[in-house]
Amino acid sequence: MSGTGYNLAMSKLFRDVEGKSPCPQGSVVCIGAFDGLHVGHRALVGHVQRRARALGVAAVALSFEPLPREFFGGERAPPRLLLPRAKFEGLRGLGMDVVGLLRFNAAMAAMSAEEFVEHVLVRRLAAREVWVGPEFRFGHGRRGDMALLQALGAVHGFTAGSIEAVQAAGERVSSTGLRQQLASGDLDGAAHALGQRYAIAGKVVRGKQLGRKLGYPTANIRLAGKRPALSGIYATWVHGIGPEPRASVSSLGTRPTVQGVEPLLEAHVFDFEGDLYGRRLGVEFVAKLRDEEKFDDLPALVRQMDQDSEQARRVLRHDREKSGVMA
Repeated sequence: MSGTGYNLAMSKLFRDVEGKSPCPQGSVVCIGAFDGLHVGHRALVGHVQRRARALGVAAVALSFEPLPREFFGGERAPPRLLLPRAKFEGLRGLGMDVVGLLRFNAAMAAMSAEEFVEHVLVRRLAAREVWVGPEFRFGHGRRGDMALLQALGAVHGFTAGSIEAVQAAGERVSSTGLRQQLASGDLDGAAHALGQRYAIAGKVVRGKQLGRKLGYPTANIRLAGKRPALSGIYATWVHGIGPEPRASVSSLGTRPTVQGVEPLLEAHVFDFEGDLYGRRLGVEFVAKLRDEEKFDDLPALVRQMDQDSEQARRVLRHDREKSGVMA
């Protein structure tokens, strides 16, 4: 346990604007979408954790679910990088004592910048410091900016500041750039922006059992209605089955050959027999093998799956030799 009395086991999640303060002794707060938890997000979160420890108060990450762009944009919203539970667990793993995933609804959209500061930062979180990323805007109509946040802080007794954008490979790291890298299959570039390989985590659900009938049983993970940032067939490592990641080939998309509609992540774990239903797994994307395709019939699909499996095994053998990962 740290000197402040906070640790990961005491991490708290809150969803509502009103309610008892999870940190009545004060807090240092960072605000952001935190979609992807890339190295820029990590720099902001790390700074807030250090400031909170220095002051002996709670470190708080404040975000929204759904994200504002999803509320306003609907199906036109950008693809999602990180599902809500994974975002909470990621922020908790980075040392946040309290995580707020505020419900972004019509009432939240109508809240002025001044009301947001008073109700959330002051009453709910007893903020001592508030930190944000570059180009931060908040409140109804995005009318609030850093100057207003600092002015309101002077009234309510907290300070506000922003951190500089983080660079990776000479480019500013952003969620927008990360989505573009994933969509184009640049998994190495995405890994630089994230500080680790891109992965999707979720609970294994029952599917139509078609993969099992074709000789390729899969662990299926639904994406909670979110549009993924990438699609296609990939060489992957699956985490959560045993102490070491398991080699696999994964499909992420709508499965056009079998008239699929909802995006689904399907991971076929090599040389594995067992029941994974209900287990929470993480799928780490190593290399893109090809785009999703529609085949004339199931035998043609199986022939391609055979080729995909052989290619994925080769890619993962090389990755294992390079990194020392045990398949």
